[in-house]
Order: sequence, then C-alpha cells, then structure tokens
Amino acid sequence: MGWFRRRRGPKAARGAARAEHKAALEHLEQFVHSRYGVEGYIEPRTMVTETTLLLIAHDGEWTRRRIPDPQTAYALGNRLGIPIYDVNLVGYPQRMREYNARRKQQGS
Repeated sequence: MGWFRRRRGPKAARGAARAEHKAALEHLEQFVHSRYGVEGYIEPRTMVTETTLLLIAHDGEWTRRRIPDPQTAYALGNRLGIPIYDVNLVGYPQRMREYNARRKQQGS
C-alpha cells in the first residue's frame, strides 16, 4: 500500500510545480503589459532561493517571481519584447533603489 502512495506523491508535486510556474509567468506577463519601460533581471539560484526573474518598470516599481531556469527568462523576454539582463553582470538599476526609498518614506 505504501508503494502506491509514494508513486502518486511526485506526480502531484510536479502538477503543483507546473501550476505555480504558470501562475508566475502569468503574473510577469501582466506586469509587463500594464507598465512601460520594463526590463528583466535574472537573479541566479542560491543556497536559499531558486532562480528568480525581477521585472523593473520605468519608475522603479518591481516584481519578482521564481522561474525554472535562465532560459525561461530569456524566452519570456523575447516573447514580450523586453530586455533581460543578468543581475550579476549589470547590478540593480538606481531607479529600483529610489523607488524602494520612496516607498519606505511613505510608510514611515
């Protein structure tokens, strides 16, 4: 009996991961379509987090979602017509820091 439960576990997990991946891509696409001047920044996998794609709009507003791999980010960028950068090579843009500082001041 236990053997059959183990067989169902990974398949269910793959289905959940696929649904999460689809939801993340839909969120990222919606962000791109609802703002202008959006650029993508790939944040590499670390010991703590998976690979993520950070999207930053013209005013510094940003969103971040997990993605399976950098190739997914490049494919999304090509499909949506936005530039994709490796954050290890170019760093984070100043407009993101300024946006975060404005948000912090508004919250205080």
